[in-house]
Formats: sequence, structure tokens, C-alpha cells
Amino acid sequence: MLKWSFAFFVIALIAALFGFTGIASGAASIAKTLFFIFIVIWLVLLILGATLFKK
Repeated sequence: MLKWSFAFFVIALIAALFGFTGIASGAASIAKTLFFIFIVIWLVLLILGATLFKK
């Protein structure tokens, strides 16, 4: 998921460079959403790994 977030970020940068502000805005919002979903999943797995699977 982090790879997809980075890909949309690069698409947003390239679109902004060429002046396609609508596409850049959409790609940036998708990248931001995917990044925050990745962070939430990572935190949940980190907490589960520290509590549930601790021996």
C-alpha cells in the first residue's frame, strides 16, 4: 500500500509540473488517503504484535 501511495504522489508531482491541477489534486488526495490507511494498519499490527503475540 505504501508503494501505491508513493506512485500516486509521483503522479501528482508530474501532473502539477505540467499544470494539470485537477489531476494533481486528485492524485495527491488519493496518495494522502492511502498513506494514512497504511499508517493505521501499521499501528494496529504493531500494537497486536506487542501484546497478543508476546511470549
